[in-house]
Amino acid sequence: MRILLTNDDGIEAEGLACLERIARTLSDDVWIVAPHEEQSGKGRGITLTEPLRVNRFGDKRFSVTGTPTDCVVLAVNDLMDARPDLVLSGVNRGHNVGEDCSYSGTVAGALQGMAFGIRSIALSQSLERFHDDVTAHWETAEAYAPPIISRLLAETWQDGVVMNLNFPARPPEAVKAVEVTVQGFRQAGEMHAVKRTDLRGRDYYWMSFRGSKQDHAPGTDLRAMDDGKISVTPLHIDLTHKPSVHDLRGLLGGAPPKGIVS
Repeated sequence: MRILLTNDDGIEAEGLACLERIARTLSDDVWIVAPHEEQSGKGRGITLTEPLRVNRFGDKRFSVTGTPTDCVVLAVNDLMDARPDLVLSGVNRGHNVGEDCSYSGTVAGALQGMAFGIRSIALSQSLERFHDDVTAHWETAEAYAPPIISRLLAETWQDGVVMNLNFPARPPEAVKAVEVTVQGFRQAGEMHAVKRTDLRGRDYYWMSFRGSKQDHAPGTDLRAMDDGKISVTPLHIDLTHKPSVHDLRGLLGGAPPKGIVS
């Protein structure tokens, strides 16, 4: 089995080294194509206004001066000697749950693999708090990811689905269970901009999260992290709200309405 690894934390990230150890328990044909620098929060962004540079670090190991999506596109179309059978993206430093999934570069790497028709999995390791002084429990993802991935690969997936795995901020022996979850949503206002002033007296802003304690709904990926469980969430890229399609067809279906045309 040929496996492609990518991430959004960059080619030097600890989580990518963890992912390589996970992948090598599954196959000896492992390729790495990851961003040259951190691309967290870039979502499914692609680089359109500047060239992409590729750096080779050894056999089957490359960095790209672009996003995780750029990395998967270049890997599949140009850098690999054949298409991968599996794309693994991560292991992200910090969980990707709730609305994180819509702007996560880790999830985006998996989504691009799915777009190529390749089974793809995003992996993230939760933290007690997001700070450089906090050490992630990489051993938790490393202990549980291989058997979970093996079980997932033994099953047939529906088209257009990626698997989003999140491991709780606990050591392996403290993990309670594996739960198949749905995507949750945090209360509005968690994301905000912190206003600061630079040395010249000019204002600037730093995007942040309040991290307030919330009671997340049972069965969601957010609640699984709270409860010390591994979350497995099948995601897809279809953003259509199907109940509204049904309602709107009764309102707007047929000939276009007459009115003011500007």
